[in-house]
Amino acid sequence: MDISKNLIRIPLFSSLSEDEIAEIRRCMEIRAFKKRETIFSEGDPPSRFFVLISGKVKITKMSHEGKEIIIELISKGDFFGGFAVLKGFPYPANAVAMEDSSVLRIGRPDLLRIIERFPNIMYQITAHLSERVREFPDTLKNIALERVESRISSLLLKLAEKTGKKTATGETEIDMKLTKQDIAEMVGTTVETSIRVMSRLTKAGLIKNTGGRIIIRDRKGLLAAVNPS
Repeated sequence: MDISKNLIRIPLFSSLSEDEIAEIRRCMEIRAFKKRETIFSEGDPPSRFFVLISGKVKITKMSHEGKEIIIELISKGDFFGGFAVLKGFPYPANAVAMEDSSVLRIGRPDLLRIIERFPNIMYQITAHLSERVREFPDTLKNIALERVESRISSLLLKLAEKTGKKTATGETEIDMKLTKQDIAEMVGTTVETSIRVMSRLTKAGLIKNTGGRIIIRDRKGLLAAVNPS
């Protein structure tokens, strides 16, 4: 795989010139992970910074009841493991490949040298991390307090905002494949409940599923489901 061609398309490195890309290319490697393979575990030392080249990765924590909760989905071009690497403390969560995935890895010493050499990369990393930290309490609050239908509707809207693309009919397709299990884990419910809620949303004409991808048909309707009167 030509790492340089991939780097120029990743938002984190898009401000760099071809010569600058070539300069940092020597610090990087591509690693393939199979579906369900662990990339790092909570408590591991922060040895590497990761950027997802292809596939899908979930960031998870275990609840007090021993149930896995997905706190974030990583999509193509996103980075992960950054907060621990920058601060020098153990990874605070688990990263697991949800499908066969290709990941770019940068060792911690190399990343620190890169951000010292290119401050704009540091700015983009910290801005993105700040947004994630801001959203995390909302994620926990939603799991604890809101109705499951509200949580799932809110999740779908968030994913559509993050990865959505317009279809030929003007609807919004979430550009990643999601199983009912994925959705259940992201909102802290059972698969059976996830199936029932998704079925209700489909029958109400708010969403549809095409080839394993969810399409938002009625954004206003989903918003109403998030905040029912």
